[in-house]
Amino acid sequence: MAIRYGAQAVGFVSEMPSGIGVIPDDLIREIVKTIPPGIQSFLLTSQRDADLIVAQQRHTCVDTIQLVDRVGEVELEKLRSSLPGVSLVQVIHVTGPGALAEAVSVAPLVDAILLDSGTPDGPVRELGGTGRVHDWEVSARIVARLDRPVFLAGGLRPDNVAQAIRKVRPFGVDVCSGLRPAGFLDEKLLASFFEAVRSVAVD
Repeated sequence: MAIRYGAQAVGFVSEMPSGIGVIPDDLIREIVKTIPPGIQSFLLTSQRDADLIVAQQRHTCVDTIQLVDRVGEVELEKLRSSLPGVSLVQVIHVTGPGALAEAVSVAPLVDAILLDSGTPDGPVRELGGTGRVHDWEVSARIVARLDRPVFLAGGLRPDNVAQAIRKVRPFGVDVCSGLRPAGFLDEKLLASFFEAVRSVAVD
C-alpha cells in the first residue's frame, strides 16, 4: 500500500528498546523478497556491534541499514568494509543544538543522515517512533551544513509535513507513527500524507 501511494523506500523495524511496528527478522526477510525493483528496503536496527548488524543484513537481505543508535567510528568502518553496496544511514536524535556537531562528525562515515526525535540518553531510551516533533530550526541548519542526503523524521503527519519540508528542505521524509493511529497503516492518512508532500514546490 505504501509503495502504491508513492513511497520510494519502506522501513522494517527490528528489535528495539521501545517504539512501534517491531517485527521479527524472519518476517522482514520474507517481505523484502516481495519488494519491486527500484524501491529501497531499510532495516532499522538498534544494534551497535558491526558483526551483529552484518548478520542481520545478510539474513534480511535489505539494501539499506538505518542505525537508530550511536555507532562508533571503528564499527562504522567495519560495516563499510563488510557490506559493500549496502547503504548506511545514521540516525541523529535532535535533542538540542548539539545535534549539529554530532551530525557533522558522523556524516563522512555514512551515506545519509536521518534526523529524528528521541531520547537516546534518557532513563527510558527512545530511539524513534515517538510521534514527537523536534526543533526544525536545528534540522534546517544540519541540512544546510552537510554534503550528504538528510532525511527528516519525528512527528510528521499529513497536517505538518508540507511545513516541515518548506522549513528543513530535507532530501526525503520518513513517517511511521503519524500514519498508524491504531497500530497499523491507515490508508486515508497515507493518501493525505502523500498529497501534502506533493503539494510542496521545492526549488
